Amino acid sequence: MKIVFRNMDRSELARDIVRDRMEPAFEKFPNLRKGDVSVTMTMHNSPVQPGPDLFSVKFVCLSGPFQGLVMEKRAPNLYVAMATLVDHLLETLHRFGDRKKAQRIRTARVEARAFHGGQYEENSQ
Repeated sequence: MKIVFRNMDRSELARDIVRDRMEPAFEKFPNLRKGDVSVTMTMHNSPVQPGPDLFSVKFVCLSGPFQGLVMEKRAPNLYVAMATLVDHLLETLHRFGDRKKAQRIRTARVEARAFHGGQYEENSQ
């Protein structure tokens, strides 16, 4: 897992928190380790307008079984953004797996119909 810091100082504490918070996702979905995963932490602040900073945490899976999965969460606190991201990531990974399973079932049904359809045509002649 690659951890990237944008517009903020690198922090071992933040890096450790990302690793700790992402660990349940990697334990629950071991195939996630096979992919090229990156987590980018960014601080957004306006040099023109005063106000509170906004932090975002972005998860990107570039390869592997979850390729193309991108999720970003923002919050006034980096740790809240990370917690929100992980919670929603687990839900998304569950749905992603369900979607793949439904696709396999649909494909198997279509193939079975095609196979049985061919058999029925041979029997009718």
